[in-house]
Amino acid sequence: MNFTLKIWRQQNARAKGGFKTYPLQDVSPEMSFLEMLDYLNMQLIEKGEEPITFEHDCREGICGSCGLYINGRPHGPQRNTTTCELHMREFKDGETIVIEPWRSRAFPVIKDLVVDRSSFERIMHAGGFISVNTGCAPESNSSPISKLLADKAFDAAACIGCGACVAACKNSSAMLYAAAKIAQYALLPQGRVEAKERVDKMVKQMDAEGFGFCSNTYGCEFDCPKGISVDFIALMNREFFAAKSCGHK
Repeated sequence: MNFTLKIWRQQNARAKGGFKTYPLQDVSPEMSFLEMLDYLNMQLIEKGEEPITFEHDCREGICGSCGLYINGRPHGPQRNTTTCELHMREFKDGETIVIEPWRSRAFPVIKDLVVDRSSFERIMHAGGFISVNTGCAPESNSSPISKLLADKAFDAAACIGCGACVAACKNSSAMLYAAAKIAQYALLPQGRVEAKERVDKMVKQMDAEGFGFCSNTYGCEFDCPKGISVDFIALMNREFFAAKSCGHK
């Protein structure tokens, strides 16, 4: 397979970036998208050119670090798939593929396709801790949890923090990310002790980072590689208003 790649190149956060075109031939359809970028970089290094900087780690769809904007879609054309799980067989031979970093003021570009997503970490840090008994494992029946709530909490915890929700939203909203992290604790009894304080602090930190408001277009849910539901945003709003109605400042 042969492709024409239009890739965003930017030397650093202060430099003015732009697209550069790279023809790439003899690409195996079984290559993952990141393997294809590795293949391109090998050719660039052999020519004495600077390789393209992109982020990756597990390459198993778990860590979320591989997020790229591909042909106008976060993580590319295939739903419920991270960039590292995307394969070149999903594209047409001879196709032009446009590759960009996430676009958000809260995700400043570091270099080429790598962005700084530490704003997500600061939102998590603002959430603080949960109060649990330490020591020996407690009796499993001492804190009964319905399967419905346990399943919902697990669905929320599936969020990998890749930032696709922000990239998909026209307002660069992080509400789906924040809602998932809030819900995974709020749905369980262990997380109820600090629930009001947690949601208040995390929402404030989200706003302070410069993320926009929810656009209500459901683009975040559609492009989330883990299929996180916007229902969690509704849950977060209920938690937030409940905290405020109780006088939490």
